Amino acid sequence: MKRILVLVLVLLLGLGAVLVVRTLEFRSRQPVVSAVAPEPFDSLALAGRLAGALQFATISYQDSSAFDARVFDGFQRYLEDSFPRVHATLKRERVNGHGLLYEWTGSDATLAPVVLLAHQDVVPVEPGTEGRWTEPPFGGRITGGYVWGRGALDDKGSLLGILEAVEHLIAGGATPRRTVYLAFGYDEEVSGRRGAARIAALLGSRNVRPEFVLDEGGMLATGMIPGMSGRVALIGIAEKGYLTVELTVRAPGGHSSMPPGETAVGILAAGVAQLEARQMPQAIRGSTAAMFDYLGPELPFGQRLVMANRWLFGGLLAGRFGATAYGNAMLRTTTAPTVFQAGVKENVLPSSATALVNFRILPGDSVASVLEHVREVLHDSRIDVGMRESASDPSVVTSVAAEPFQVLSRTIRQTIPDAVVIPWLLVGATDSRYYAALTPDVLRFVGATVGKDDVDRVHGTDERIGVSDYVDVVRVYVQLLRNAVL
Repeated sequence: MKRILVLVLVLLLGLGAVLVVRTLEFRSRQPVVSAVAPEPFDSLALAGRLAGALQFATISYQDSSAFDARVFDGFQRYLEDSFPRVHATLKRERVNGHGLLYEWTGSDATLAPVVLLAHQDVVPVEPGTEGRWTEPPFGGRITGGYVWGRGALDDKGSLLGILEAVEHLIAGGATPRRTVYLAFGYDEEVSGRRGAARIAALLGSRNVRPEFVLDEGGMLATGMIPGMSGRVALIGIAEKGYLTVELTVRAPGGHSSMPPGETAVGILAAGVAQLEARQMPQAIRGSTAAMFDYLGPELPFGQRLVMANRWLFGGLLAGRFGATAYGNAMLRTTTAPTVFQAGVKENVLPSSATALVNFRILPGDSVASVLEHVREVLHDSRIDVGMRESASDPSVVTSVAAEPFQVLSRTIRQTIPDAVVIPWLLVGATDSRYYAALTPDVLRFVGATVGKDDVDRVHGTDERIGVSDYVDVVRVYVQLLRNAVL
């Protein structure tokens, strides 16, 4: 027994030594760069032009017949008036009506171009909530150090920021070595098929193969990651796929006073409950694994030890991180029943019942594997399994070792030295998915600072961006263009 205890002690000491050594070797991956001098911007002038853009209610509706072309035309005229050097220097063409594609031609045609994305459209304001806004949603006002209005964060802050950066560089006499495309879709909020998809297809037909594509999706986060007190620059290196499964049950109808043992509603409800109870497994892989690799070395020793030794603590880490809705979304393909339709009257048994279940697909899974999972879990021939047309597989995971991720990381650290750069998985979808066929290097980041309270403002009430935070957005775009194309 004594020998066994000694052996156990030796093994534990050895394990402890391995854990500590791996933790000590788990070093920071932040690029070591020197801060650049701040660009001499007039912050109120920048804010004023953004505020003017927010006064255009460029709303995307699910019903495309509600599209208001006059508002988009007015917005595009506003861009022409606000950025005269851009429009005098760059080639511009309209794509499929209101898509905008600008080309800033480089001097070296052998260099692959860079594509900067943003979208012109915004989501509607929920009817009846207009009075809850501190400032009118389409007032475009500047008060209390903020620019208020629908689109301030999603996504006119990015679109105007890109144009401000190019206008500023042209004014300083800059000419790019590498060609730059600015691609602004106009229906991102309702799938992007008429805007970004058409622009990407046009570039593809011209054999444009970008060095990288940069879209919205990441931000400078504050107060969102336990153990991190400063700003964290979240660079999206992948985004989840999308699938809505339609489940249908048909059964004899009749009077509710004489129900059969199982009804269409009951069968369907049981199936949906099974899908919620038996979800696809959690996994630390791809972009989420990269996030922990970058985040871990910046954390206190205890947390760093866990992340440095995922071979042992991976289950614990996944359990703790996945306990929140957002953490769970980054670790698995999520299952979300969203619509249930059945019946026309309280005392009539419906002859059919339909449910929609939305899945956001983790990279490594696919539309096909989710459908296989659904059929396996339900295992009931009475439930017909179909899918909606809007399905898409997850994006490719952009390599953090590749130069595009590295140049964006250096850019952020040069302009915002206190920021810690972290790759991450975008659980939503952006226009960038249409450009995946053109390049493996798709990044998602806008240099706006977003706190916990700001997350609900996107698509919600009181959307706004700080005046100084918007200056950071422009500064990041300027420095990225200096680093990547000038």
